Amino acid sequence: MRDFAPFSTSSGIAEAAPEARPRYDATLGRVETYFDKTATQTWERLTSDAPVSKIRETVRRGRDQMRALMLSRLPDDLSGQRVLDAGCGAGQMTAELAARGAEVLAIDISPSLVEIAELRLPAAYRRQVTFTSGDMLSSELGRFDHVVAMDSLIYYEAADIGSALKKLENRTKATIVFTVAPRTRLLMAMWYAGKLFPRSDRSPVMIPHAHKPLAQAARSQGLRGMVRPVDRVSSGFYISQAMEVRI
Repeated sequence: MRDFAPFSTSSGIAEAAPEARPRYDATLGRVETYFDKTATQTWERLTSDAPVSKIRETVRRGRDQMRALMLSRLPDDLSGQRVLDAGCGAGQMTAELAARGAEVLAIDISPSLVEIAELRLPAAYRRQVTFTSGDMLSSELGRFDHVVAMDSLIYYEAADIGSALKKLENRTKATIVFTVAPRTRLLMAMWYAGKLFPRSDRSPVMIPHAHKPLAQAARSQGLRGMVRPVDRVSSGFYISQAMEVRI
């Protein structure tokens, strides 16, 4: 469900007070509707080699850079390790994890995107990957050595992200690598510029976060590990911040 830019001129940003922000389950429902019913073809094209607009080309490059950055936080050899691709989208991260030898559980809230990911996965990796659709926080998914969540938590308020990280931490042995939409002046300016663009394929409302308040929120939800910033990727209309929790 995370196969687009955390912030682009085709996306929105929420500035509502905390009490007005949706709970995790309500947000999850909106995300599912968007990615499974509204914009599946958009994400399928964006994550392929098909020609796209100049704006979406910057998004594609930015996503490639972010995926490489997140993978750099994991061992080069993942043989014998179980990895959760939380919000696998069209499966690009899934394939690269499998190429490193990981046993991958790839989950997305959108069954349509999961189907695309499964069709695209090279035959050589099919025995290593299990695809499913649903909530990435479900305890039924089991335990993992590592978790990657690229642009899967960008629609949630700090308390919900903290709660999600806590649930994942309870079932993760080593590392959780995730992204958030960073709170920057440039990003806010891009959001206002985005009002000039058609709204038909906009994603659900995204919530920007700064590191320290997010880390404090996670701690208040019972997270034992520290939320640490990794690096930020800025590519035209794609801006995203990688963070990690070492367990």
